[in-house]
Amino acid sequence: MHKPTLLKSGIKDVIFGKDVTVVEPVNLYECTIGDDCFIGPFVEIQKGVKVGSKTKIQSHTFVCELVNIGAGCFIGHGVMFINDLFSKGKPAGGDMALWKSTNIGNNVSIGSNATILPVSICNDVVIGAGAVVTKNINEPGIYVGNPARKK
Repeated sequence: MHKPTLLKSGIKDVIFGKDVTVVEPVNLYECTIGDDCFIGPFVEIQKGVKVGSKTKIQSHTFVCELVNIGAGCFIGHGVMFINDLFSKGKPAGGDMALWKSTNIGNNVSIGSNATILPVSICNDVVIGAGAVVTKNINEPGIYVGNPARKK
């Protein structure tokens, strides 16, 4: 019988602002979390991600590399950020040249189970629960559906 390699989740090399609350277990590494943020349980935030002040990230959310989230945002439960569009018909793996970035403005609320592909979202936007954002959002408003469209 073979034994697997066991890796532990945790918090490693994170820059925290003041008055940040983190509910474990989490996997946070090499990222920056602003002042007065809340990070719920079972969240992963990867290397290089920046989270603005007064942002709340709820449980079971995955924030991959190349994502920036503005201040005053709300990220619901189970939100998935994507940086690999499988442009060669398969996962890019470690080829970061194929990965794309995502920028979320200030005061953006993203509903539970939304999927955010590599896009830019302007300030003052609401993304409905379960929406799939496939294109840049340049106008404040409420966006719902798959693909997400302004309501």
